[in-house]
Amino acid sequence: MSKRPWGYQNRSERPEPQWELDPQTQAVRAGLARSGFGETSEALYLTSGFTYSSAEEAADSFIDQTDHFVYGRFGNPTVEMFEKRLAAIEGAQYCVATGSGMSAMFASIASVVQAGDRVVASAAMFSSCHVVLTEILPKWGIQVELVSGNNPEVWAKALSQKTSIVFIESPSNPLMEIVDISMVSELAHKVGALVIVDNVMASPVLQKPLTLGADVVMYSATKHIDGQGRVLAGAVLGSFEYIHERLIPFIRHTGPSLSPFNAWVLVKSLETMQMRVERMNQSAQILAQFLEARPEIASVRYPGLESHPEHELAMRQMNKMGGTTIGIEFNGGKKEVFSFLDGLQIIDISNNLGDSKSLITHPASTTHRRLSQETLVEMGITNSVVRLSVGLEHVDDLLHDLTQAFKS
Repeated sequence: MSKRPWGYQNRSERPEPQWELDPQTQAVRAGLARSGFGETSEALYLTSGFTYSSAEEAADSFIDQTDHFVYGRFGNPTVEMFEKRLAAIEGAQYCVATGSGMSAMFASIASVVQAGDRVVASAAMFSSCHVVLTEILPKWGIQVELVSGNNPEVWAKALSQKTSIVFIESPSNPLMEIVDISMVSELAHKVGALVIVDNVMASPVLQKPLTLGADVVMYSATKHIDGQGRVLAGAVLGSFEYIHERLIPFIRHTGPSLSPFNAWVLVKSLETMQMRVERMNQSAQILAQFLEARPEIASVRYPGLESHPEHELAMRQMNKMGGTTIGIEFNGGKKEVFSFLDGLQIIDISNNLGDSKSLITHPASTTHRRLSQETLVEMGITNSVVRLSVGLEHVDDLLHDLTQAFKS
């Protein structure tokens, strides 16, 4: 039996460093909240509720007059560690974690808009985001306009009238289209719009939208943040005003909360995120160059290649790296593409991305199949297109696997 009482106070607490910590150090240390037992690994608090020392403390807790957790749907110590750690890495004032990436995307917008509002968004995006914007929001009496490319005049025209939200996905899924975040943010702020950036494909390692002028950043933390195929999660980051006046009231009452166990997994995942993403990026660059030279391939969409239409912009926005995902267009059709996918021996066929295992999918028949044929054509997603998410396997083995699959 432990000789230390439950109220034991950790005596190893030290003053906060008086210098600005590197994001990698923040990924290991930020948000750390040790219990009285002084554990080295972050604690996992599996509880739905919390107790109070008195009825008065309970009443004060429900009106935020005291710093006390009240219910798992509102907050949890383990979840809060993840939120604080990701906020420190991102350079955001606050972070709210959610149960999935799509719940984060939906909440980031739904917490702000109301009937009669107008939303402008980049046209290239993940299919579920497209459904939210073009099918669900219009049912609420919200006008949505999609904008393709980076032409300032086109964006200026779209933002020539009052707009509530500008939603940007950059790079886009699956063909890695790049939006000029600074340019769009400047135009959006002139009409009072809040700029939300879906930063999933770049991850916090490669791109910092808040430094480029965006107001809010959202993630599917399932991807690079966990990056090991274990849990679903989402996150929304922004200012104190946005998080506390808009997002938190919406989250608390609609309930897309993150489980403590998933939060604990993510806290540990953040410690290795930078190393994983940088290694995956290095391999993706090599594979993109290899694929571009193959006669079976019509085009390769990877921001790290000079052939990418927005290569220079991507290098400015994405920390001079191209990301972990490659859009590939074959010279053949669906039959040839499926034959290639079936011939792979290491790379898995899967619709996830940002994972430590290399994954490949055929968007037209999987991730984006929900969209109309007209929308797929507008996005450039044909039966000849595949999306390759590059993992942590040795790049030579991935090259061998692609080579033998082409022969098949």
